[in-house]
Amino acid sequence: MSELTSALDNDQPLLVADSLSKNYGRLSACRDVSFALYPGEVLAVVGESGSGKSTLLQLLSAQLEPSAGRVSYRMRDGVLRDLASLGEAERRFLFRTDWGFVHQDPAQGLRMAVSAGANVGERLMAVGWNHYGRIRDTASNWLERVEIDVGRIDDAPKTYSGGMRQRLQIARNLVTEPRLVFMDEPTGGLDVSVQARLLDLMRSLVSELGLAAIVVTHDLAVARLLSHRVMVMKGGSVIETGLTDQVLDDPREPYTQLLVSSILPP
Repeated sequence: MSELTSALDNDQPLLVADSLSKNYGRLSACRDVSFALYPGEVLAVVGESGSGKSTLLQLLSAQLEPSAGRVSYRMRDGVLRDLASLGEAERRFLFRTDWGFVHQDPAQGLRMAVSAGANVGERLMAVGWNHYGRIRDTASNWLERVEIDVGRIDDAPKTYSGGMRQRLQIARNLVTEPRLVFMDEPTGGLDVSVQARLLDLMRSLVSELGLAAIVVTHDLAVARLLSHRVMVMKGGSVIETGLTDQVLDDPREPYTQLLVSSILPP
């Protein structure tokens, strides 16, 4: 691909949310959210528990059907498609190829009873790889990239620590070089030292691979370290958005100011 073609592609949004809403009876879990995400861009969605950020992530990743609005994704042929128009097989194919999803609980994103190598190799086989040696070599390379001892390739993730499981889940998601990764509280529940190591790893991989990512987190330190842009949610609505440093260093809305001040020392 020429540099000109690549630059033109990056000028086109990869994912577009248009007036996205999700209602449960009279409860509005997500209300009139619109934005565009571009190739290589990392967007952090922040807010307290119950703000609607996890619901939004499920809508964007086609795990929930919106009550109103739509989500569109630019396929590899360059066409922006409404996710609602895709069949179930097409959505599954997206998750095997273009998309990754990193869960807060690695057990939701891994097969805990099979080996680490099989967890990574399974995604390669899903996209057509069938040479055992090549699959195992690639799985080994990815274990090294996420700082897991290759000697443990045949161990099941149930024998791994929480931080190792999360790193394995990242390897499983990134091995097929997706264009977009959804992350739901990726450092939640981990010790502070483990969180720091994992964040450094994620930041380097996202940058190296040129991934677009949407990261849901209540931790503004995670947003600052990983994202280019921040979207602040409260009560299902987006109340402030902008460049990460701009929003976190000079928040406009009182709610955002409260979020930022709550992580600062007294």
